[in-house]
Amino acid sequence: MAQLTYRESVSLAIAQAMRKDPKVFFIGEDVGAAGGVFKATVGLLDEFGKERVMDAPISEQAILGAAMGAAMTGLRPIAEIMFSDFLAVCWDIIANQIAKTRYMSDGQINIPLVIRTANGGGSKFGAQHSQSLENWSMMIPGLKVVAPSCASDVLGLMDASVKDPDPVIFYEHKSLYASKEQLENTNLSIPLGQANILHEGADITIIGLALMAQRSKKAAQILKEKHNINAKVIDLRTLVPLDLQTIKRSIIETGLVITVEENPRLCGWGAEISSLITEHCFSNLKGPVTRVTTPHVPLPSADILEDNTIPSVDLIINEVIKKVKGE
Repeated sequence: MAQLTYRESVSLAIAQAMRKDPKVFFIGEDVGAAGGVFKATVGLLDEFGKERVMDAPISEQAILGAAMGAAMTGLRPIAEIMFSDFLAVCWDIIANQIAKTRYMSDGQINIPLVIRTANGGGSKFGAQHSQSLENWSMMIPGLKVVAPSCASDVLGLMDASVKDPDPVIFYEHKSLYASKEQLENTNLSIPLGQANILHEGADITIIGLALMAQRSKKAAQILKEKHNINAKVIDLRTLVPLDLQTIKRSIIETGLVITVEENPRLCGWGAEISSLITEHCFSNLKGPVTRVTTPHVPLPSADILEDNTIPSVDLIINEVIKKVKGE
């Protein structure tokens, strides 16, 4: 049995993919000799050398332009964009080129490309380095969207993402890098579009992603111990494809739903899920879907302000209690 941090699982997941398939290579800023700005790629250069672990210039457009071209020729690149906020710099390549090439070529050209990026707040990096941007990519046809919440999911979802014929944006949460998990097996594969039940319960369904899934799990444990409320927590794992069947089964059982998002409220992924729940499960609902979100503001960098902006465990607990008691 091995204990891995989320950070260590990133490096191991990339290494395992490169060991399995010589067509896989890794490119990004400071990913080789420096081991990544978050130290999530330590050791890869030593094992695979400069031909397969490439330190790129500070140019997100160059990184993804090179990766897209390589993918078009049959290679399977993993490209790192250091902060998810910097996806904006290369968004034309992602949204208008990478996402659309398979469709516009009538399936003649696939883009088997994984774009890794550090996402979310909690590190007090300020408004330009702390955004949670899954909803940006969720809206673009042709992209798959992955956001693991633990080390085992990093390993399993990376394996599936690298093997996928379509481009995948792989959002790693900065505040989870230091979290640890005991693993009996590290050679994992988790199909994209398969949600995970983090906590069982029949009173209410809580739907979360990445850091918010882990905070929802902790909230559910406290709710059970201190308030006799049994909450089922669904970790979506992927937004595209979305595991609607797991959501539907849970709502049939509980009838009450809360989504917990780190996105700003306007156009967050929870709004789309709320719409789908209303469309598919309206007769099973005991009340409207409640969305717990970050307010529609730039994320502040001051400690106390950021902590009070991103949904906390206490906020989730309070919202669940109000929902279950009908307040």
